[in-house]
Amino acid sequence: MYRFILILCFFLLIGCHEFPSSSNHHSTEKKVNTLNRQLFDAAEKGNTNEVLKLLKAGANIDATNRSGTTPVLAATYHNRVETVKLLINQGADIDIRDDSLNNVLLYAGAEGLLEIVKLSIEAGADTNLTNRFGGTALIPAAERGHVNIVKELLTHSDTDVNHINNLHWTALLEAVILGDGGEDHQDIVKLLVDHGADIDMGDREGITALQHAQNNGYQDIVAILSNAKSAN
Repeated sequence: MYRFILILCFFLLIGCHEFPSSSNHHSTEKKVNTLNRQLFDAAEKGNTNEVLKLLKAGANIDATNRSGTTPVLAATYHNRVETVKLLINQGADIDIRDDSLNNVLLYAGAEGLLEIVKLSIEAGADTNLTNRFGGTALIPAAERGHVNIVKELLTHSDTDVNHINNLHWTALLEAVILGDGGEDHQDIVKLLVDHGADIDMGDREGITALQHAQNNGYQDIVAILSNAKSAN
């Protein structure tokens, strides 16, 4: 009996010293959650110094909120360039997509946020990841007339110029179909062609960018595409 009591006391002693109480665990979890919420708030406001302090205090750099957004993407949504830069330098995963299938490069490219696009490319962003329409960052940039974004992606990244999205459109097709035919879209068409865009690739019905340009009356773009076709 005495031996049994000794063994029982031994295991009780181990249990007291080896296993943290559930209250300690919940306290730690609550502290981290609080830090994470503060991190999102600081990232959205572009409070870079506060972001750094929170990371040092134990905030999770890749925490996600209810929308699946990370702190670096929250900073991107508000065009907080310096905060994005800090988070990237601290090791943030810029490829994580939120529930809307946005990530740092995809959103910055679509919205024309050149400095953040540059930071993303320098950090090795995955240019093959796609948005909710199945397009890479290049396609919405081409559609919306963001000449500087298109140029940056084509000249400083491995972006596939002929990637096809869910509508079966490439960046070239989208620039012609949804663009306005003005100078910005003319420049983009020229950039795309100069960087290997397939001018013979058609949409789901087989209609090419040249045919769409002709149908829309975009004579300057017709000239660009016709000259490129002749050169081939």
